[in-house]
Amino acid sequence: MAQVAAGGGDRVNETEMKAMDANRYATKKTIAQGMLDIALLTANASQLKYILQVGEQHQFYKLMLILISLSIVLQVLSGVLSLSLSLLRDCRLHQPEFHQSANIINHVRTGFAFFTTMINLFISAFDSRLPPPQGELLNDVN
Repeated sequence: MAQVAAGGGDRVNETEMKAMDANRYATKKTIAQGMLDIALLTANASQLKYILQVGEQHQFYKLMLILISLSIVLQVLSGVLSLSLSLLRDCRLHQPEFHQSANIINHVRTGFAFFTTMINLFISAFDSRLPPPQGELLNDVN
């Protein structure tokens, strides 16, 4: 970093500034999105395990079972569409006749992501697992 004598502060010289690499940014974004997708799938699997262990005793057993299963199915379908879109991009997207199908796949995948988000909002709203009150936690320690 170059120092400006008159201002006395640190400033980045325009010539020293690196240009933003779009490919690197896209790669990091894709990796982060993949990690978030895996985290959501893991959370849904954990919720499904909990619901199956509790069974009919859970107040919203059937609703939770349906919502969690639907969320997992939509996530898997979204992953399959992402994979097909990636393969299409690598193999044939340079050909104009495949642009429309790629756009359709992208829109369907975006719709699946939206519905997965909405379903998971309902799952968290109907989840009855609450942390124990502070008094009970202190009584267990003694």
